[in-house]
Amino acid sequence: VAPLPLRIADFQEVLGEPTVALGKLRHLCFSGIPFDGGLRCLCWKILLNYLPLEKALWSSLLKKQRDLYSQFLKEMIIQPGIAKANLGVSREDVTLEDHPLNPNPDSRWNTYFKDNEVLLQIDKDVRRLYPDMAFFQRPTDYPCLLILDPQNEFETLRKRVEQTTLKSQTVARNRSGVTNVSSPLKTTPNSLSEYEVLPNGCEAHWEVVERILFIYAKLNPGIAYVQGMNEIVGPLYYTFATDPNSEWKEHAEADTFFCFTNLMAEIRDNFIKSLDDSQCGITYKMEKVYSTLKEKDVELYLKLQEQNIKPQFFAFRWLTLLLSQEFLLPDVIRIWDSLFADDKRFDFLLLVCCAMLTLIRDQLLEGDFTLNMRLLQDYPISDVHLILKKAKELQDSK
Repeated sequence: VAPLPLRIADFQEVLGEPTVALGKLRHLCFSGIPFDGGLRCLCWKILLNYLPLEKALWSSLLKKQRDLYSQFLKEMIIQPGIAKANLGVSREDVTLEDHPLNPNPDSRWNTYFKDNEVLLQIDKDVRRLYPDMAFFQRPTDYPCLLILDPQNEFETLRKRVEQTTLKSQTVARNRSGVTNVSSPLKTTPNSLSEYEVLPNGCEAHWEVVERILFIYAKLNPGIAYVQGMNEIVGPLYYTFATDPNSEWKEHAEADTFFCFTNLMAEIRDNFIKSLDDSQCGITYKMEKVYSTLKEKDVELYLKLQEQNIKPQFFAFRWLTLLLSQEFLLPDVIRIWDSLFADDKRFDFLLLVCCAMLTLIRDQLLEGDFTLNMRLLQDYPISDVHLILKKAKELQDSK
């Protein structure tokens, strides 16, 4: 790989053209994108089909998409929040038509309660994003002013989570015959008090991620929210929210939302159970990891078969979450440079999985079932450059 200043110059040259040459850009990104000058954020936005190749269109497209995202915020978070807040004020116009107990599936209330279930699941998952890093617990420099204006009386997502959690705790206590609901806020760790919620007017980065996922779930009811999506949106948001270019950084939320939506359009089949047996489902991809391994290293393949170690046991997570759970965040981001640059879209991921297996082949060949499962579920090699190099060799040996 060329020295850094030369590589940065190569990127600047390709990105400086009026129309970006996608083939050249992919080739450069495949070997890793320098963080400098916001190059990675820009390249990811192009590789994930958020920004077009014609540079002249960028500013108008970004403005349009960011305005659209503000619209989503108003419709899906602010309006329902206002409606909920107003109910306390104007009781008399709540007809039976839209009463909280109305069983009609079209009832706004019904939607509201369903959304709360999704929201609580998202909330639980995003609070735990990359616990070994302080980043997601820290306040963002660009909190969503639409929502955080202290003049706002409406119910924010934060209030919604608090209300719903308190209610469910109160109900749970009452059901168990304990009527003392004195201090529902002093809950066990791992619920609301696990992380201090920042004071009003501030927002932690995980709260921004929560909003992105909630809006995605509302706009994509067919898939809604599935656990693990938080692990896909995390590295994207982190990359955009740490962009050295403050003009881009300010819009990290909207840009992450659209890049995440585009990425999910390509990998959502991994999250949909009903597609398991189809050509695009996750089962097919897991089998493909083994058939590729069989081609490249038949001895290792037979050993895993003989021990009845199925790809579901480890490759499901590797493939579905694009390896975001197997490595530290900076390393995940480096792997994603290569994955996003892959023009066959994630064929390279299968080779990375194969490389991970062949790099620990000696241990796997010696180990028994228990030992090997432990190796695969807690992968021992942390050097992603070694893994990517091996994957590239496998690709070139086809």
